[in-house]
Amino acid sequence: MLFYLYTYKKVHNFMVGKLQEELKQSKPFVNLESEAYINLLILVQQLTDGVCLLLKSTALSMPQYNVLRILRGAGKTGRSCSEVADRMIHRVPDVTRLLDRLESRGLVVRQREARDRRIVRCWITDAGIHLIAPLDAPMAKLHQDMLGHLGEEKLLQFIQLAEEARTGAKNES
Repeated sequence: MLFYLYTYKKVHNFMVGKLQEELKQSKPFVNLESEAYINLLILVQQLTDGVCLLLKSTALSMPQYNVLRILRGAGKTGRSCSEVADRMIHRVPDVTRLLDRLESRGLVVRQREARDRRIVRCWITDAGIHLIAPLDAPMAKLHQDMLGHLGEEKLLQFIQLAEEARTGAKNES
């Protein structure tokens, strides 16, 4: 183990310790995977904080915003509650309660299907569309501000690496 840490420091001396310093951590990370994982957690938190700040004026949480985007994309056909749950980026344990809150605000409507009463279909209302439409440009700008400094080539590499990492993580779960 000590040999690995020594080799890791020597080979990666240009970057080693940056996160370790930021976290005021006295010991090096056990392995590259641990350092990458912690870096991702911190990055996700920073990105999430920016989005939450943007959503604050709408009184929407990230999962609520996610649901409204899913339903806006579904158009007139809407989505079943289970389809909404499957498509969510920000998973929540109780999609029904999330939809209840959005429905009470007049942002979505739900209706049981006549052919199969177990299926509840959801649609975004005009009020829901009017609430999230003004967020489209600021959200795109926020993403650009947060990640645009990487440039196109690094962003494409980042996307490829993230997709590969997600595939590996999915296989492990």
